[in-house]
Amino acid sequence: MVRPNHKTFTQQHRPKKNLLIGGISSVIEALKGGEQLERIYLQNNLSSPDIEELRFVAAEYEVPINKVPFEKLRNFNLENNKGCIGLKSKIHYQNLQDVISLIVENGEVPLLLMLDGVTDIRNIGALARTAYCCGVQAIIVPSKGVGTLGEDAMTTSAGALEKIAVCRVKTLQEAINELHLNGIKVMASEMTASKNIFDVDLKIPLAIIMGSEDKGIQSVLYKLCDEQFKIPMQNNFESLNVSVAAGMILYEVMRQRII
Repeated sequence: MVRPNHKTFTQQHRPKKNLLIGGISSVIEALKGGEQLERIYLQNNLSSPDIEELRFVAAEYEVPINKVPFEKLRNFNLENNKGCIGLKSKIHYQNLQDVISLIVENGEVPLLLMLDGVTDIRNIGALARTAYCCGVQAIIVPSKGVGTLGEDAMTTSAGALEKIAVCRVKTLQEAINELHLNGIKVMASEMTASKNIFDVDLKIPLAIIMGSEDKGIQSVLYKLCDEQFKIPMQNNFESLNVSVAAGMILYEVMRQRII
């Protein structure tokens, strides 16, 4: 199995200062004012009466809060951050139902990609590039448990993340329920599945779940899937890289739909 290369924060590009908001009150004000934030970094030993309001507002706007040590905040090089830094989003997140409605109005067959626990930025970038090339209309990510879609992700996606709709949802379980209400089937790859991907009808309105390489897809999401399939392999091996597996799956979807 090809394991992700987990970079430390200092190895990644430090976000530009114009993308940072310092201080709890300023972050709350930005969220209420309509500013989209990628995530909020909160000092883990910080004591402030405004923390509860921050958590409430962040939850309302589905922005994850990462509790981090002081050293992590210092790496941002933002003076007077007061133990809290909001990172402005490079991506304009869209409402899932609005995106589905637009796809249908355009007369297209929905093809969506869901990411469960994919944290490696290079994999996310590669996934976005392949998704865009294969006609995926939107990528669905949870508010927690996915890599930061910041400047590094934008770079590795070669601009694909700017061309494809990205929907951030509170939980993937809720997203699956919403997909089902819209008549969209949800499928996942599973090595022990009885059907090969070539034997599954992929021309229908569809969402594909891709999980992390170390943990795979959450069992609760597997149970909510309408169908599971396997990618046949000539030689037995533990698993494929997530972006490579997604490429195989999405190109089979495209092949079926073109034919």
